[in-house]
Amino acid sequence: QVQLVESGGGLVQPGGSLRLSCAASGRTFSSYTMGWFRQAPGKEREFVAAIVWSGFIRYYADSMQGRFTISRDNAKNTVYLQMNSLKPEDTAVYYCAATNRRSSGRPITLPDYDYWGQGTQVTVSS
Repeated sequence: QVQLVESGGGLVQPGGSLRLSCAASGRTFSSYTMGWFRQAPGKEREFVAAIVWSGFIRYYADSMQGRFTISRDNAKNTVYLQMNSLKPEDTAVYYCAATNRRSSGRPITLPDYDYWGQGTQVTVSS
């Protein structure tokens, strides 16, 4: 069992940056693949980025590639999402997710994850 707590959301102007953090409980954080998803009002939750347990492999949704960076610090049990060049369409609740299942596929769908945080609101507006 792992508990996830997101932080770092807020209001930012278009073109600005934010860094989200997700703190995980438990002593086996380094064995978990971690992901970020987001959900805008009236839309389904969608994949943003993922990083495997080792940190060597990362995945991004096409619309975030080049603007968002996922990273992790296993010593701090924390995963980060650095978001640059933010756009109004990035406005959403951002969720952190975790899984310790091993799969040969890419961990980019909701069913790939077993644990979820409560989310943090990101609003991009002038």
